[in-house]
Amino acid sequence: MGTTSDLSGTPSSAGSLSSPGRVPPDHAVTARLRRHPGPRHLPAGAGAAATADGLTLGALPDEVVQDVDDLLTKLRFLEIKTAQWRGGVWEDRVTGVHWLLVAGLAKGEHQDHDDFYMRVRRENDVGGLHRWLPTSEDQRLLRQETAARFLTAWELAVQRQMLDALREIQSGGSTRIDIPHPRSDEGRLARLTLIVTPVREPGYEADEIELEVVPLAAYAGSSLSWQLTVRALISLSPPEQGWDRCKNSYTNIAEPGAWTICVAELEKIVTAHELAESEPGRHSHYTHREHLAGNTIEGHAVRALCGAFFVPTQNHERLPLWPPCQERFVELAD
Repeated sequence: MGTTSDLSGTPSSAGSLSSPGRVPPDHAVTARLRRHPGPRHLPAGAGAAATADGLTLGALPDEVVQDVDDLLTKLRFLEIKTAQWRGGVWEDRVTGVHWLLVAGLAKGEHQDHDDFYMRVRRENDVGGLHRWLPTSEDQRLLRQETAARFLTAWELAVQRQMLDALREIQSGGSTRIDIPHPRSDEGRLARLTLIVTPVREPGYEADEIELEVVPLAAYAGSSLSWQLTVRALISLSPPEQGWDRCKNSYTNIAEPGAWTICVAELEKIVTAHELAESEPGRHSHYTHREHLAGNTIEGHAVRALCGAFFVPTQNHERLPLWPPCQERFVELAD
């Protein structure tokens, strides 16, 4: 048994969403170019929108997107022009993804050695254009980035659901929230129940809150269900270690009216399309020494004696021990 700090965090689960097969296509390419050491996937955003027929003009006034078949005969490119910059874009017809394979300046009336067109012409003449195509590693990184993007969008949706639920019962009551899987074809991931109970007794006034997280059996104990739990707790009241846990239920206590203030703060974050940030824990805990080092390196959560789950990343020697953990450790010694 050893102590470790309770810095909040979530296990990385982007890999669990990536697929070795077809990558969903992005529907836009950016036209602001810079030099790249190799192929780069063009993310959705301002610029030339991809259509079934090719590329259309984007929102920026100096953008020009055109076919450059007159220059390239061995590998078909689409050319993006913005100010003095030029870029060569290749479309993967299998996935529908557009890749920026080459970028550079148009200069010296196209006679300069480093001119974009001169570079492309030299590679074309020696049959080297295919060396610019994305490698298996590029494809792997694209799948990882796509998964991360889907996961972020899903967490933003979960955060909005938590806001809607808390807004509904901020002064008292209960509500249920069905959380979909990040992959829309997977259906529901979990059902959450949120309860706010105003307590008004002589000498004690508080608004108690309880969150119950019940994942479908197929996802029970998964890193994705844990990430959902952490995102829900962060949305309601960080740090997540400040919640008491009993199996699938998490409880917290706040002063009267605190959840109304929380709604206002969360509304600002949701409106800005940002994710509420986790906060570092303030205490160290006792947890089992087995696999502790590996979990720290890989970012996996561990369970403390007091029942708290957290990703160990802080230096526990700088933090005070959490009293409930200390009490249970003493009981074990007896």
